[in-house]
Formats: sequence, structure tokens, C-alpha cells
Amino acid sequence: MTLRSRLLILLSALAVLAAVALASVLHASARAERRDHTRAGGPKVTPGTVTLTAPGRMVFRNMAWGPHRDELTSVPATAPAGPRTASGVKCLRFYAAAGTGVCLQAVHGPVSDTYRAVVLDAHLKARAHYDVPGIPSRARVSPTGHYAAWTAFVGGDSYAGTDFSTRTAIVDTRTGALIPSLEAFRIIRDGRPYQAADVNFWGVTFAPDDRTFYATLATKGSTYLVRGDLRARTVTTLHPNVECPSLSPDGTRVAYKKRVKGLPKDAPWRLYVLDLRTMRETPLAETRSVDDQAVWKDTHTLVYALPGDYGADLYEVPADGTGTARRISVSAVSPAYPG
Repeated sequence: MTLRSRLLILLSALAVLAAVALASVLHASARAERRDHTRAGGPKVTPGTVTLTAPGRMVFRNMAWGPHRDELTSVPATAPAGPRTASGVKCLRFYAAAGTGVCLQAVHGPVSDTYRAVVLDAHLKARAHYDVPGIPSRARVSPTGHYAAWTAFVGGDSYAGTDFSTRTAIVDTRTGALIPSLEAFRIIRDGRPYQAADVNFWGVTFAPDDRTFYATLATKGSTYLVRGDLRARTVTTLHPNVECPSLSPDGTRVAYKKRVKGLPKDAPWRLYVLDLRTMRETPLAETRSVDDQAVWKDTHTLVYALPGDYGADLYEVPADGTGTARRISVSAVSPAYPG
């Protein structure tokens, strides 16, 4: 082959690669532009006032295509599929209680995005900002509103993989005192002090005493439900195979996702509820794999997200193992019932 032929082949290959790259950019740009336009038949979303103290409301991240995509929106809790009021505040993850919210946001830079946690007041005004070291995953606020927690992926992008690390932080929303990582807490496993280099925490949920919390501890390929003590700076293992716990309003049960043997590796979880008094597990009626930290709508009902046509949809299921799961809202994620 002559030098001229080689150069022609090289130039042709470069031209093809450039064309593919340009097509990818144009496709992404067109898709982003479409996301800014309201989808026919989608939820009705209009701008308005959203607060975290209005009784009987559900506040969540709106994922419907249009100018209010990713904004916190509000609907009546009794009509979750109804028209939405959009706040103008954008979040990737969100939770709220007692007039305090935590909003995990992306900060778009010229080269790459960074992330932050924003503590919100009852009118969604920012009270404080904290750097988040990775992709936001989970967020919670204590029932009193005095503490907020968040989890971020530091490496990897899925609980189903093996190459990921998490960082979970807790902040006192009154003083701003920050615990940047639960890995600084002393671990008690099976009644004995425990240390390991591979320890990870995620999915904090708070009790109303401003001291006790629950979370997932992962180490040596296993996960555990742990009970944490903010004053003693300890976590104690309680039950194996628990991820993303959510404490019931009466403090007696924990809802969580559990890995079930025999299920596909990319869809390994089922929703369960654990009675903290008896440690008895109850499988719930949802038979699909749920990769979410469920929310207690009330003492009888859990709400969670599953993948949908436009990001995610919200479903609810009875917390006692009876009944059936049903979809309550489309294009929605990160629900909270703060009022």
C-alpha cells in the first residue's frame, strides 16, 4: 500500500469519526431541546408558590418534559396525579420534614459538573450550602427538621455493581455543624468493635429524638441495618441484608430493599418491612425490583419510584404485605409529605 493510500484511508477514518461525533452532539442537543418543551398528554405544570408547611401536600421533583423539568413541585397528597405547582427550585434529590428541606443539586461547570447539598427553609430559600463529593443518591431530613443527611456515589454509578464507594454526611441544620462522613463513627458488629477499609454507609433515616438514626452499612460483600447514635458517634448492626432503610412514623418498623437470591443481578431487590421489636420481615406486594429509598406516606402506606417513560414514576403499596402496588404519579421522583 502506498503512502498516499494510507493517508487517504486515515483521512477517511477521521472524517467518519468526526461525523459520528457531530451526530452524537446534535442528537444530544436535540433531545435536550425536546426536554424543554411540554409533552402532549403529560402532567399540567404551572409556576406558583410551594412551601414545606402546607398541610396535606406532596412535594417532589418533577420529571415531566417542559420548562419546569427537575423543579420541586407540589400536589395535594390525595390527588398525586393532579395539576402540579412548580417552585423554580431544581433538585436531583430532595426530602423535607417539619419545614426544613434538603436539596441535592448539580452545579454545571465549563468542563464538568460538581454537586452540593442545600438546606432549605419552609419557603424553599437556601439557608446553607455544603459540597457533595460525588453523584447525589439519597437525602433525608429528621422528623424535627433539626438534621439532614445525604449520600453520594464517589465511584461507580449503581448499587448493583461492585466498583463503587459512597460518602454519607449528616448536618445539624440549626448550627451548621457537619459530620462529613459516617465512616468516622465507631462500628459495633455482633457486639464487638469492627474495623475494615471497605466500609460504606448510605440511606440514613432518622428517629424523632434528634439522636437515633438508621442506615445501611456495607462491608465484605454484605449489607446490614445499623442503628446510629449521634451523641456517642457509634453505629450498631441490627439485621443483615438491608439497604436504604426508611423508619415508619411510629418508629416501630423499617421499610427497605432486600437482595433476594435467584433474581437477576441487575434487578436483585424486593421491598420488605422489618418489625424492630420482633425482627420479623414481611415481603410487600410489589414484585418488581425497587432501587429507591421508600417514603412512608402514613403508617400504612409506602411510596417509591420505579423507572418510567420520562425518568421515573411514583407507586404506592400497603406496608403490611397485603394488597397490590399501584402507580400514583408519572414523571416524578423524591417525594416528601412535609406538611
